[in-house]
Amino acid sequence: MTFDPQRLLRDLFATAIAAAHPRQVLADHLPADRSGRVIVIGAGKAAAAMAEVIEQEWQGEVSGLVVTRYEHGADCRKIEVVEAAHPVPDDAGERVARRVLELVSNLSEDDRVIFLLSGGGSSLLALPAEGISLKDKQAINKALLKSGATIGEMNCVRKHLSAIKGGRLAKACWPATVYTYAISDVPGDEATVIASGPTVGDPTTSAEALAILARYAIDIPANVRAWLQDPRSETVKPGDPVLARSHFQLIATPQQSLDAAAAKAEAAGLPVLILGDLEGESRDVAKVHAGIARQVQLHGQPIKPPCVILSGGETTVTVRGNGRGGRNAEFLLSLTESLKGLPGVYALAGDTDGIDGSEDNAGAIMTPYSHARAGIKGLSARDELDNNNGYGYFAALDELIVTGPTRTNVNDFRAILILESPAQ
Repeated sequence: MTFDPQRLLRDLFATAIAAAHPRQVLADHLPADRSGRVIVIGAGKAAAAMAEVIEQEWQGEVSGLVVTRYEHGADCRKIEVVEAAHPVPDDAGERVARRVLELVSNLSEDDRVIFLLSGGGSSLLALPAEGISLKDKQAINKALLKSGATIGEMNCVRKHLSAIKGGRLAKACWPATVYTYAISDVPGDEATVIASGPTVGDPTTSAEALAILARYAIDIPANVRAWLQDPRSETVKPGDPVLARSHFQLIATPQQSLDAAAAKAEAAGLPVLILGDLEGESRDVAKVHAGIARQVQLHGQPIKPPCVILSGGETTVTVRGNGRGGRNAEFLLSLTESLKGLPGVYALAGDTDGIDGSEDNAGAIMTPYSHARAGIKGLSARDELDNNNGYGYFAALDELIVTGPTRTNVNDFRAILILESPAQ
């Protein structure tokens, strides 16, 4: 069995991304009747690529408006594509959210709406609730991103500070029929969590949002606290009649991408262990992966080398330093520090949207030689981890992975390739 370890890992990452791309997964889920007028709206990193598919597949009149992250646009001719900021919302996101609400207001039972939803939509479709400014939301969003809060916790707060999330968009569309097609970027694929669930019922409460802010010691201004204590801040709940004509369909999930990558590895003759969707601090998740890799390499348990370990999900980073790097670079930095050059172990961690946090890389790659090469350059994995500087560490080793925007998003992808140790 001969192959280039780094090339194999990159191929697995590319396979995972391709398995979740809208051009592969959306068309088969559209209604059988694709004639007549449809209004298309959307939000997320895949929104523009999804809109392209609608334009190609829909046979009747198509119009609409979608918002995606800067540089994630597409060449649509009938559906307007607007770009805005992620992960912290900006004025462009607020303006387009208002336009989306206007577009679906005053519809009738005869109207059909297609809502294209993907990861990042929560920040991109930013419309603050009554009495709350965009500046308020930006400050709270930044604090949540640095706090180590899970995606579910962050979106609980976002929904209750929004005029469009937590089922409110479906309420605005009523009584039109709404078809939501979603690409999941969250562990568990919960519809209420994906982009803060604009067209589905939300079981969380304003009291929970306040508790989350208190848990992470995030200061909020008096107007935000007053809103969250106001009954009007409650979201649309499951079973509400305004959701009766709203239909939700998952079209791509992290598991589908893991399965596609596993099939690719197995075709190369490598057994695969899939750990599934994972949450937690990036550095801690890395330590668990390191322990499994060490057990595989030294004892052939729970799987014998050569093999591949795969996992997905969305980890978090509690920012302690002032370095650069997203959660995938942080994961690999912690893995490098834990393994310290264990022979035969290679790893890749990347975000399937092509952007690791807010940097220009998708992630990075680690080889059995990364730890020693960094030492020669005077770099300490432990020190860089303390400074949250995964980007700087792997940039110095020329081991960053740069894909550019992929126009899809099923969140993190991690692959560890374990070869037989030369000593064996």
